[in-house]
Amino acid sequence: MDLHRPFRILSALPLLAALLAACDLLDPNVDASLKPQARPTPPVAAAPVVARPTSEKSASLRSYFAQVEQAQLSQGLLRQDGGGADTPFTADVLARNFERIAFFNEYDGSFGGAGGSSPLNRWASPVRMEVLFGDSILPSQRRADTTAVRDYARRLGRVTGHPVTMGSRPNFIVVVAGEDDRAEMLAKAAARVPGISQRSLASVREMPRDTYCLVAAYATGANPNVYTAALAVVRAENPDLLRLSCIHEELAQGMGLSNDSPDARPSIFNDDDEFALLTRHDELLLKMLYDDRLQPGMSAAEAAPITRIIARELTGGPL
Repeated sequence: MDLHRPFRILSALPLLAALLAACDLLDPNVDASLKPQARPTPPVAAAPVVARPTSEKSASLRSYFAQVEQAQLSQGLLRQDGGGADTPFTADVLARNFERIAFFNEYDGSFGGAGGSSPLNRWASPVRMEVLFGDSILPSQRRADTTAVRDYARRLGRVTGHPVTMGSRPNFIVVVAGEDDRAEMLAKAAARVPGISQRSLASVREMPRDTYCLVAAYATGANPNVYTAALAVVRAENPDLLRLSCIHEELAQGMGLSNDSPDARPSIFNDDDEFALLTRHDELLLKMLYDDRLQPGMSAAEAAPITRIIARELTGGPL
C-alpha cells in the first residue's frame, strides 16, 4: 500500500484490529531501523507583524499632512530635481550659505526657540544608524523606510568621506513613530544609545502639529563640538514624499548642518520647502563640513578664509 496516498478512516476500531493482525505477520528478522521514524516537531512560525490600530488624533494628523503635501506639490514645491538652470549659485554664495547653516543652530535646546551662533560641530567616530519603528507602522512601510535610510546613509558617507552605515552598536537612531507610540519608541531609543538627553526627549514627546520631523545631536565626550550620538524623529503620519523629505533633511542636519537659511537655494536647508530631497548644493555643503582643513570647534570667523577656498575648489571658481 502506498502510505502517501490520501485516504479516509471509515471506522477506527476495525482499522486498529487489522493493524494488530498485520503485526503478527511481520518477519522478526527484519531490521527494526527500516521502520518509519518519527518526524521532528515542526518549528512554530513567528507571529506576523500586525500594525496597531491608530487613534483618532493620529488619523486626523495623517489626513492633515496628506493635504499639506498635496498643497505644496500644487504650488511647485517639494521639488525632487536637485535644482537646475533656474537655481544657479556661485562659490561666494556657497560659502555664505555654509556659514549660515553650519555655524548657527535652528533651535535652542528645547526645540522651542531660535538658536544662536555656534562653533563648527560634526562627527569624529563612524556614524552607525538604526531605524526603530512604532507598532503603528505596517511591515511594507517598515521595509520602504529601512531601504530609504540605508540608501541615504550610503550617500551621506560617499559625499562626506566619513563612514556612515547601518549596523550594530548604533549611535544615530531614526525613530519612525506616530502620535500613539512615539513616547514608547523614544524610551527605547534612549536605552539603545548612551548619552541621549532625557531633557530633549521630554521636548520631542509633544511635537507641535506643524512639525513633520526633527533631529537632536549630542556631544558627550571630551570635545563639546564632536557629536557622539543623534536622534531623528519622523512622524509616521507623513505621506510618502514628506516622509522621505524628513529622512533627507534630518539625517543631513544630524551630520552637523544644524540650521536653515531663507537664502539657501537650491537647498533642503530652507524652510520654504521648495526642495524635498538633498540637492547638489547641499552635497557640497556636506563636503565642506567634513573637509580636513576645518576642525570641530572653529568659529565662523576662523573658518571663513578656509571655506572660501574650499567653495571655489568645489565650484571651479577662481582662487
